[in-house]
Amino acid sequence: MPTHVIFLAIIYPIFGLFLACMTFGYDVMPLLFPLAAGFALIGPFAAIGLYELSRQREKGVDVSWKHAFGVLRCRSLDGITALGMVLMIVFLIWLMTAQWLYQSLFGYGSPESIGQFLSDILTTSEGWILIIAGNGIGFLFAVLVLTISVVSFPLLLDRDVGAMVAMHTSVRAVLRNPLMMAAWGLFVAVTLVIGSLAFFVGLALVLPVLAHSTWHLYRKVVEPDLSPRQYRWP
Repeated sequence: MPTHVIFLAIIYPIFGLFLACMTFGYDVMPLLFPLAAGFALIGPFAAIGLYELSRQREKGVDVSWKHAFGVLRCRSLDGITALGMVLMIVFLIWLMTAQWLYQSLFGYGSPESIGQFLSDILTTSEGWILIIAGNGIGFLFAVLVLTISVVSFPLLLDRDVGAMVAMHTSVRAVLRNPLMMAAWGLFVAVTLVIGSLAFFVGLALVLPVLAHSTWHLYRKVVEPDLSPRQYRWP
């Protein structure tokens, strides 16, 4: 379904370019990399429509891009919203942490140009501390998000469960398959970096692949629910 997924995913490079323009326009250039890198923290929620396409395709439905909005009729919509808010809060905490780290090393002033900014980062001891410490802290944020969300959103789409059950299931999946989940997390990180290089345009191709792969990962990790479907009042 290349036309459907590219149509849905084209919003991500547009959003990335908007963030870049906003960053340069408001003299917060040091936050450009944290913004781009932090996309991985909200990526599982941003791909929710693509998960729904995979779910519908699995059922044999003749899928169109409109099926992505089937998420709005999901019985676990409250859980999806709650977990999405959790990831957004983690993303905001990451940005505040990145800003605090930069200001603690370089002060509260903004670089006058991109050249000065790159020179400060690459040719000073403070810059190398920023690179090492920033990526180390970012790694911890990424591990947290991977642990609580690797199968959470597909599970919420597939079954009538809450956010806490979905996160608990995701944590159990990571603890039982640590090496495979670490490899998956590394693959996600590398492909997102590749997709972001050419002004985020590659995300329109990378994200559908990651989303569809995530759905298959969920199917292989979490045992299917074979019990009769129980309906309940909202």
